[in-house]
Amino acid sequence: MSEKNNPEEFYAKLKVQLQNTSLWPTAYLYKFIVPTDAEKIEKIDGIFNNMGAVITTRKSKNGKYTSVSINVKMKNPDAVIEKYKEVARKVEGVISL
Repeated sequence: MSEKNNPEEFYAKLKVQLQNTSLWPTAYLYKFIVPTDAEKIEKIDGIFNNMGAVITTRKSKNGKYTSVSINVKMKNPDAVIEKYKEVARKVEGVISL
């Protein structure tokens, strides 16, 4: 089964990578691509609200998609993964990079 079909396997590998490459707590950069829709962008913004996150957005050349970058201090790999899962649950059509 590929990682695409098994998100838990993907997150387990990500956790190991994060544990091995960073000292926690640390600043973490999330990147998401969403269809350009103010409501979807606001949902992502809301998920990181009150965390001191720096959020930047940029529309694609044709305006169909928007990239959302979030730089925020996270306490550990589990917290990073939980935010990825929360965004995936709450924002339809999001692509996590």
